[in-house]
Amino acid sequence: MRALVIQNAFGLDNLAFADRPDPAPGPGEVLVRVRAASLNYRDLMIAKGQYNPKLKMPRVLGSDAAGEVVAVGDGVTRFAPGDRVAGCFMQDWEAGPVSEAAAKSALGGEIDGVFAELVVLKERGLVPVPDALSFEEAAALPCAAVTAWNALIGSGCGPGKTVLVQGTGGVSIFALQFAKALGARVLATSGHDDKLARALGLGATAGTNYKTNPDWEKWARQQTDGVGVDIVVEVGGAGTLERSVKAVRFGGHVALIGVLAGAGTFNPVSVLMRAVRVQGVFVGSRAMFEDMLRLIAGEGLKPVIDRVFPFADLPAAFRHLESGSHFGKVVVGV
Repeated sequence: MRALVIQNAFGLDNLAFADRPDPAPGPGEVLVRVRAASLNYRDLMIAKGQYNPKLKMPRVLGSDAAGEVVAVGDGVTRFAPGDRVAGCFMQDWEAGPVSEAAAKSALGGEIDGVFAELVVLKERGLVPVPDALSFEEAAALPCAAVTAWNALIGSGCGPGKTVLVQGTGGVSIFALQFAKALGARVLATSGHDDKLARALGLGATAGTNYKTNPDWEKWARQQTDGVGVDIVVEVGGAGTLERSVKAVRFGGHVALIGVLAGAGTFNPVSVLMRAVRVQGVFVGSRAMFEDMLRLIAGEGLKPVIDRVFPFADLPAAFRHLESGSHFGKVVVGV
């Protein structure tokens, strides 16, 4: 089988396909023929050496994939050959709070990932794919969608709440869709007016261009009669966190997810004085994934896919993600 690996040095120029023996499932494991995979900003950071500078190489990248069960190992009862499945981002996080052990089971990081034609995953690290979703749509879910779901459910999203999403990447678009489905009002920011228009088409109540309106936290407060939003889905990191804290109401919630805005400084005084809750969100458990799938099925939601690349063009998919021109998820058909 073929797999995409980061070879012996960081950098997108060091991504290459490698021929590897077909894997076989052991006890409690499932062999999956990958039909589609999707990219996350994490994959880009790993490839460039910005995520784990001590990454052991060569490493198969990728955390998100969907496909068909080929074979099962001893003791497997939840799946059978022919089943349509998607892998969980963390293979050892079934339910409850996250642990250090669970974090170490994240695919494409400390262990090999799913950018391959065949992968072996744990039975407890798989979920069934609903019939209404294609493999490409299902492959968009494990990291970005579950992260958005965890951020919203963990912050009490529901009717009467106002949620601010930043940008139009995978996590933010899923957060927009889920927040609307949960009955919340959504405000959106983007650096592109055409992307803002698409976000409004997906159900955002209002949007602003943070390039022409850099004081978007003031805009967010204006949109809430000066009170502030209830929840911010924070994907910028240190570069935007201070504005997010100013945009949220007293006692509001900032779900801290990404680092897209790069480095910055942050003064925590406003967090203290306004009793703001800042919660780090590191994807989610299998139980969260399953709960999210029930909402997707019940509401008839469809993941927003920016573009589907052929497997042979996976390095080009990385470049497309790096460009920041995407809206929603970048997917690869295998």
